[in-house]
Amino acid sequence: MNPNEPIQERTSQLNVKEKTAILIRLNRIEGQIRGVKGQVERNEYCDHVLNQMSAIHSALNAVGRLLLENHLKTHARSRVQQTDGANVDKVLQTLTILMK
Repeated sequence: MNPNEPIQERTSQLNVKEKTAILIRLNRIEGQIRGVKGQVERNEYCDHVLNQMSAIHSALNAVGRLLLENHLKTHARSRVQQTDGANVDKVLQTLTILMK
């Protein structure tokens, strides 16, 4: 990448259906987080709080998988096809971020 090149703004290529599904999931996750906050405020049993946190973690992973699938189908496919090695590294960086 040339340091003198202007940074190109990249945007998501989600269609309306995909974007709506992701936003619905994120709204649900937001509600789950508020629920966990309430559990902590009410001093609920830790096992119940941890169970809800596990559900939140799974839900976030599901959103991540949807976004990754879209990313690989739209952006990454064309970049890998015109690869110079750096594009494959970008895909691997994205995977590493998701898998943390």
